[in-house]
Amino acid sequence: LVLAPMVRVGTLPFRLLAAAYGADITYGEEIIDHKLIKCERRINDVIGSTDIVEKGTENVVFRTCHEERSRVVFQMGTSDAVRALTAAQIVCKDVAAVDINMGCPKSFSISGGMGAALLTKPELIHDILTTLKRNLDTPITCKIRLLKSSQDTVELARRIEKTGVSALTVHGRKVADRPRDPAKWSEIADVVAALSIPVIANGDVFEYEDFQHIKVATGASSVMVARGALWNASVFSPKGKVPREDVKREYVRKSILWDNDVKSTKHTLKEMIMHYSSLGLPEGKAVIKSEALADLAQLYGEGKYYEFVNNNRLFNGSR
Repeated sequence: LVLAPMVRVGTLPFRLLAAAYGADITYGEEIIDHKLIKCERRINDVIGSTDIVEKGTENVVFRTCHEERSRVVFQMGTSDAVRALTAAQIVCKDVAAVDINMGCPKSFSISGGMGAALLTKPELIHDILTTLKRNLDTPITCKIRLLKSSQDTVELARRIEKTGVSALTVHGRKVADRPRDPAKWSEIADVVAALSIPVIANGDVFEYEDFQHIKVATGASSVMVARGALWNASVFSPKGKVPREDVKREYVRKSILWDNDVKSTKHTLKEMIMHYSSLGLPEGKAVIKSEALADLAQLYGEGKYYEFVNNNRLFNGSR
C-alpha cells in the first residue's frame, strides 16, 4: 500500500501519518533537480531529523527521519541525466528509493521538459535511468501515465524495465485526462502482464476495499493512492477509516512534532477540509487566518501538546 507523491502535501508529517495508518511505502512530494543541487544535507539535532536545506535561503526543501528510512521514496523532477545524478547523490543515503517523475501533466513540469514531457522521449528516459542505476546503490523507480494506445504504454514500460529499475508505477490516466475521468485499470493490467518487475497501480482508490479491487483487476503487486489518502489518510487502515476530525488532529500533532512549515500544514488542512466542507465555514476561515503552528494547535485542541513539545526542545537545547 503506497502513498502517492503529492505536491505541498507529501511532507514528513503527512508521510508519517499515512504510515501510522498502514501505508507500507510513502513517496515525498516531487522536488526538482535544479532546486536540489542548491542544497546541502544537515542533521537537525533539535527535532531529530535529516534536512536537505537550500543554501542562502535556509529553506528546508526535504525533511526526513530515521523512522521512515526503510519506506520513504524521494521523487525527483528532472530532464537531464547528469543533473539528476548530482541531485540524487545528496539524498540517496537517507531514503529507501529514488523515483523519477514521468507522469506529472502540470505545465511547470512539462515546460521544463520534466514529468509527462519525458513520455515522448524514450532515449532521454533511458539515459536518466541508466545513469542513476550505474552510479547509485539506492533502488531507482519511476512513475508514468498511459500513452495514446495500450501498445505504446507497454512498449515504453518494457524499455524502462530494461534499464534495471526496481519498480514502475502506472497511473491509469493519459496526460490529457482529468481526475474525474475514470482510471483505465485494464490498461494497467496490460503493463503488468508484459513486465517481470513489480508494477504499482495508481488511480481511483478511495476506500480500503479498492486496494483489493484494483489488485485483482490489474494483477499489480502494489497499489498507490493520492486523493483518497489526502481526503482521509486512514484509507490505509484495514480496520476502516477513522473520523476525519481525528485524522486532522493527528496531522497537526505530527506537524508540531516535526516543526513542519506552517504554510505547508495549512495547505494540507485546507485540502482536507475542501473535500467535504467549505473554506468559508468557521474551521476553514480559522485555518486561513492562522499564522503559526501555535494557532493551528489551539484550533484543533492541541495547545497543551504544542507547549509540551516546545518546552522539551528548550530543555534539550539548554542542557
